[in-house]
Amino acid sequence: MVKKMNNKAQMKIQQMSFMLIAVTLFFILVGVFFLSIMISTMRKTASSLEEKNAMLLVSKLANSPEFSCGNSFGTSMTGCIDFEKLISLQGRKEDYEDFWGVAEITIRKIYPSTGNIVCDYSNYPDCDIIEIVDKNVNKQPANSNFVSLCRKETDGSIVYDKCELALLTVSSEEKRT
Repeated sequence: MVKKMNNKAQMKIQQMSFMLIAVTLFFILVGVFFLSIMISTMRKTASSLEEKNAMLLVSKLANSPEFSCGNSFGTSMTGCIDFEKLISLQGRKEDYEDFWGVAEITIRKIYPSTGNIVCDYSNYPDCDIIEIVDKNVNKQPANSNFVSLCRKETDGSIVYDKCELALLTVSSEEKRT
C-alpha cells in the first residue's frame, strides 16, 4: 500500500514538473515571438527615420552656405543653388566626401538640357550633371527636390542672372542588417 502511494506521489511530481517545463517553454516561445515583432518594428522605424532624414537633407542642402546663392543674385532666394560654387566644390570631392554623411549628391540640370554631360572646369556652363559626392558603396533609393541652378551670365556689356531648373538628388548609404 505504501508502495502504491509512493508511485502515485511520484507520478504527481512528474506531472507537475512536466507542466512547469511546458509552461516555461510556452512563455519562452511567447517572449521570442514578442521580441521578433519588436525588432521588426524597430527596423521599419529606423528605415523610416533614415528616409525622413534624407528628405530633410535634400531640402536643407539647397539652402546650405556651400550651395546656396545667398544674396549674390540681388535678394536671398530659397531653393537656389549657385552653379559656380558647385563647380568649385566638384574639384574638391575628397574634402567633402564625409561632410554631409551621405553616399551620393548629384545635381542634374533639367531645363535647358545639353545632354548627359558631366560638368568640370573645361565644359562649364555647357553641361548637365554635377557630382558633388559619389561614394562607391551600396546606396538606398535616392531622394530628390527641384531647385534653381543660377549663375552670372554676360551678353556683351550686360551682366545678368541666369537661372535654370535642376534636380538635387541625395542617396544615403544602405545599412547592412
